[in-house]
Amino acid sequence: MIGVLARSFLLALSLAAAAMGAAAQQSSDVVAPEGASGIAAKAPAHAKKHMVVAANPLAAQAGLDALRAGGTAADALVAVQAMLGLVEPQSSGLGGGAFLVWFDAATGTLTTFDGRETAPAAATGSLFLDAAGKPLDFYDALIGGRAVGVPGVPRLLGTVHARFGKRPFAELLEPAAVLAESGFVVSPRLATMLAAESERFEIGSTARRYFFDADGAPRPAGAMLSNPEYAATLRLLAKNGADAFYEGPLAEAIVDAVRSHPANPGLLGAEDLAAYAVKERAPVCAPYRGHEVCGMGPPSSGAIAVGQILGMVEPFPLRGLGPDDPVAWRVIGDATRLAFADRGRYVADPDFVRIPAGLLDRNYLAGRSALIRRPAALPPDAVTAGEPPWDKAELRIDGFSLEIPSTSHITIVDDAGNVAAMTTSVENAFGSRLMVAGFLLNNQLTDFAFAPEESGAEVANRVEAGKRPRSSMSPTIVLKDGRPIYALGSPGGSQIIPFVAKTLIGLIDWDLDIQAAVSMPHLTNRFGTYDLEEGTVAVSMAADLGALGYKTAVRELNSGLHGIAIGPGDLTGGADPRREGVALGD
Repeated sequence: MIGVLARSFLLALSLAAAAMGAAAQQSSDVVAPEGASGIAAKAPAHAKKHMVVAANPLAAQAGLDALRAGGTAADALVAVQAMLGLVEPQSSGLGGGAFLVWFDAATGTLTTFDGRETAPAAATGSLFLDAAGKPLDFYDALIGGRAVGVPGVPRLLGTVHARFGKRPFAELLEPAAVLAESGFVVSPRLATMLAAESERFEIGSTARRYFFDADGAPRPAGAMLSNPEYAATLRLLAKNGADAFYEGPLAEAIVDAVRSHPANPGLLGAEDLAAYAVKERAPVCAPYRGHEVCGMGPPSSGAIAVGQILGMVEPFPLRGLGPDDPVAWRVIGDATRLAFADRGRYVADPDFVRIPAGLLDRNYLAGRSALIRRPAALPPDAVTAGEPPWDKAELRIDGFSLEIPSTSHITIVDDAGNVAAMTTSVENAFGSRLMVAGFLLNNQLTDFAFAPEESGAEVANRVEAGKRPRSSMSPTIVLKDGRPIYALGSPGGSQIIPFVAKTLIGLIDWDLDIQAAVSMPHLTNRFGTYDLEEGTVAVSMAADLGALGYKTAVRELNSGLHGIAIGPGDLTGGADPRREGVALGD
């Protein structure tokens, strides 16, 4: 029988389908109404009781139905992620990992859950080196089994639901299972991503047979697509819980797919899946203009880097400068470059690597901020990792890992005031391109540094057995006087960090509402070149930034920021107009 939530979801499906149709029309017309920034105009959503912001209308609707049924933010999170794995499989799903920041209204406390993938027990620092000891090409490394880590999403959903959920787990998975059987409409974004990645799906593979038609053409927007295998997987989890993913026939199928890939087999074993555990960790918080900005600590670099950026810019009068002043962006850009220098040297899985205790130390950040007190851009040789306070120092060498964005972010507030901010990912678009039981497996191990050492010194983010690769995912909850006032996050690879930092500055310094803040044009600088979002007024700053000493590049900066502003008696949602997300609430 179809459950209560599934019936409710099917009743609401026509509304969500209408929203998807509108998105498709907007995409094809290329004349969506725009604000002065050049980004499609979008009004903030308002609600009194509860709200969900997610990357697809079908997923947001599934979460809203869970809340309407009396569920908590944890319940809604399960329903949203299950639906995203069906309708937005290029970004997240059961075969990926996630970080969750959770505010518990009953206790007034914050905690975080680390559902990041882990490297197999057989992995070594040579995982991504060729026979000559040279790093592999990125796509040679990711397609196939080599880069698949132990997925964390199923265990994370089960853990958080058991702790904070109210509705039956099976009920929350059923709407996605029903839609997987009956079929869903391929969205414009999924169709666009399929077309862009078509050459990277291997002929004859399960994933290619699913996403492409009999003539080899990618499924177009508006096509119907069903996934009965995914429905069966969801119902297996509904019956037996997350354990069914990590042991038994499903686990065996995952291991077989990874290890039997003909060209690029991986090392994942049954014992790796059976040993996987979600880790609850203390949040990392940084003060900013009377607020506490809290997020995910290592193995994510998100909260540290965002906190460093905010700490370095705090002495500067950003409010007076405003978002149209290139001097404001000089300050923000150089603070970001310095934060990325520390990130590259020091941040990795804390269960394997000592991390300096003082990366967010106020005195340390004051010294780093002083470097920015200059009339022009910092020269490249001045942008190096600092010397933060340590509990016990270790030799570190700078390392580089390439993060290719394909991620999703979910923000939820429930009736009781619980808040969930979860960023979830399979890493590259469509992950490893390996499909098992209706879902894609991640390629998150490519988030490790491919070269484990330089000149005999170890890179912090090198591959090690059981280690979790460093991430930039930055789910964030902002507190004022101990209560949450903002919750947000974004996809975007390593661009996530400047996306989130810029949005927080828009909210706190420039008094933007949440929708205006997530819609604000992107200007980001991680490694010296100032990236300016194409098609927006950001491009008009190229000459001014050039005069300040920066190289500039006009790029597509496709964030997917989703946030909620939490006021007394009012919730305001913002969904990034660059993607298909919506904010829904009552």
